[in-house]
Amino acid sequence: MLSLSTRGLWLAGAFGALLGALLGTMPALAQQTAPAASTPMPSLQPQPSTVPGRPDIPNAEVGNTLRGVPQPPFATAADKLPTAKLKLPKGFKIEIYASGIPNARTLRMGDKGTIFVSNRVLDKVYAIVDKDGKRQVKVIVSGMDRPNGLAFKDGALYIAEGTKISKLERIEDNLDNPPKPIVVYSDLPNHQSHGWRYIGIGPDNKLYINVGAPCNICEPPPINAQIRRLNLDGSGAEIYARGVRNSVGFDWHPGSKELYFTEHGRDWLSEDLPEDELNRVTKAGQHFGFPYCHNGTHTDREMGWGRSCDEFEKPVALMGPHSAVLGMRFYTGSQFPKEYKNAIFMARHGSWNKTKKIGGDVVVVKLNKDGTVKSWAPFLTGFLENNQYSGRPVDVLVMKDGSILVSDDYAGAVWRISYGAAKMASR
Repeated sequence: MLSLSTRGLWLAGAFGALLGALLGTMPALAQQTAPAASTPMPSLQPQPSTVPGRPDIPNAEVGNTLRGVPQPPFATAADKLPTAKLKLPKGFKIEIYASGIPNARTLRMGDKGTIFVSNRVLDKVYAIVDKDGKRQVKVIVSGMDRPNGLAFKDGALYIAEGTKISKLERIEDNLDNPPKPIVVYSDLPNHQSHGWRYIGIGPDNKLYINVGAPCNICEPPPINAQIRRLNLDGSGAEIYARGVRNSVGFDWHPGSKELYFTEHGRDWLSEDLPEDELNRVTKAGQHFGFPYCHNGTHTDREMGWGRSCDEFEKPVALMGPHSAVLGMRFYTGSQFPKEYKNAIFMARHGSWNKTKKIGGDVVVVKLNKDGTVKSWAPFLTGFLENNQYSGRPVDVLVMKDGSILVSDDYAGAVWRISYGAAKMASR
C-alpha cells in the first residue's frame, strides 16, 4: 500500500501527465474550432522580460499593471459615442458613418461602393450598404479565425485569417446570400502573438501579406517577421521585406508606387524606446532590422550583440513609443485642401504598456518630393482623455467623394471625416 506522501506524489504525477497530454492537444483543437460569435478570442500580449540586475526592465508587478486595454464586450450605442469630444483642424467635420460593429477593424471598398469591415478578436466580416437612404450593416461571413485582413479586386473580396487567405467571388451581387469562401493560400504559420494578418493588392496586381514575429523579441523562424507577396491565385509566394516585427498597415505611394508600411516596435525595453515606425521599401528583399536594431539607431540589448544598425534599412519616420501604428492610406481624393494631396493618414491605435498613454488618434504624414517624410502631426484627436480611451482608431479608407472613413474597434464604429461644405452623409 502506498503511503500518504507517496500516494500524493503519485497522484500529482498522474494529474500532471494528464494535464500535459491535454495541453498537447490544444493547438490541434484550436485549429479545428472556430471562435464563438459572442466570445472574443483572448488577446495574448507578450510577457515582460526579466533580466537579473536590470532594473530598467519591468518586473512582474509592473507588467501586471500594464496588461492591455480591455476590449468592451459590445459596440458602443450611437448616442453614447464621443462625437462631441473629437477634434479636427479647422474646416473639417466628423460624423458617425456606421455603429454597432463590434471590433471594427480593416476597411475596404468594393467596386459598387460597399464598405467591408473586418474583425480581429471576433469571427465576422461585415458589409455596410445603403438601403432606402439608410445604412445597414450585414454579416457576410462568420466562424472565421482572426479575419483581420481584407482586400478587394475584380469583384472578389479577399479575407486573410490566421493561417490562410480566402476569397468571396461576386460578393457585391450576393450580399444577402454570400458564396462560400474559396481558399487561395494556406501556407501561413499559426501563432497567437502577432498572428493576425493584414493584406493589400499592390500596383503589380499581387497580394501582399504580413507575417509577424511569433514573439516580443526573439530570433524569428525563417518564415516569420516579413511581408510576403504572391499572385492572386496564391501561387508564386516570395519574401518582399524582411526584419519586420509586425506590420498591420501598408499602402503604395500614388506616384513612385513604393510600398510604405507601419511597424510595431518591441515591448518591455522601456516606456520611451523603441518608437513605432513608418518604413519604405525601395527594392524587394530589404531588411528592416528586427530583432537586431530598433529605430535605425538602437541595437537590441538581447539580440543585437555583434550587429550594427548600419546593416539595415532606416525608418522614414518615428511615430511615438508604443503608439501602435496600424492602418494607413495615401490621400488620393480631391475634397481636402491641396496640402493633403498624397499625404498619409495613419491610425495610431494607442499604447497599452505605457504608464502615460499616447495615440488613440489619426495623424497626417506629409512627404517631400523624393518620398522622404517632411513632417507629421495629429489630425483627429479626442479619443484619449484622462489616460483612458473612448475610441481607438484602426484603419483609414479614402472614399470616392474624397472624404475618409476611420474604423474604431474599441467603440465598434466607423467614422466619416469631410471638409468644408461637403454634404454630410446620413447616419
